[in-house]
Amino acid sequence: MKIGVSTLALYPRPLKEVLEFLERRKVDYCEIINEFPYHQLDDGILESYNIKLSVHAPLSDINIASHNQIIRRSSLEEVKKSMDLAVEWNAEVVVVHPGSMPIMGSKIKNKILEYNFTSLQKCSFHAHDCGITMCVENMPNIDGLLYQDLLELDNLVRDIDAYMTLDVGHAHNNGFSAEEMLKYSSIKHLHFSDNDGTFDQHNALGEGNVNFESILKTLKRIKYHGVLVVEVKNLQDVFHSLDYLKMEMRFLNMV
Repeated sequence: MKIGVSTLALYPRPLKEVLEFLERRKVDYCEIINEFPYHQLDDGILESYNIKLSVHAPLSDINIASHNQIIRRSSLEEVKKSMDLAVEWNAEVVVVHPGSMPIMGSKIKNKILEYNFTSLQKCSFHAHDCGITMCVENMPNIDGLLYQDLLELDNLVRDIDAYMTLDVGHAHNNGFSAEEMLKYSSIKHLHFSDNDGTFDQHNALGEGNVNFESILKTLKRIKYHGVLVVEVKNLQDVFHSLDYLKMEMRFLNMV
């Protein structure tokens, strides 16, 4: 199993500092959230480090399910640009968020779901053209966010020939147990953070009540070989989470 860290915790430090820090900590992967200041990279910076990459498509001001065609098309193009950059950066995985319900969209829910499906299908086509793996992420329990339910997301990604990013914190926030989270063979990528179940807090591992011991045992049993990305809020939480993972994995003979 390969360990990664999201740029979320180090935002908006220059990527050079981020990669230097991760290399010192002997982290395998950096997941770049592909928006400012990581929307473009200086030539040659990636070649200077041994860190491999995964890419997270933009989060801010994006809605691929919008009933505003200009917003929806622009959002779709931004996701596709992330895939093109992933190829340029030699990243194999791009994480994509499903769309969200617009303020005026609740009365035309079926139409919004149709827009969302079509947009994700187009993203999947583009990912296949690029030769990369697209993983759609399950969302936290926040009103308006689509695909909070893992079974629904599993059905979706199978329909569009894509895969799932299992965000453990989001799943826990939606009441899924450790056993229920990892039932799906469509899972090809993981996000790890902790919370107390009431909100998507993105706390350091061990600071909430997610049952990471059970999750790691299951990952060992199913021989998960993908990337496990620590997605927490700040640098101190990265330190804490990496130490926590190292201790748990050593205890379970995973290292």
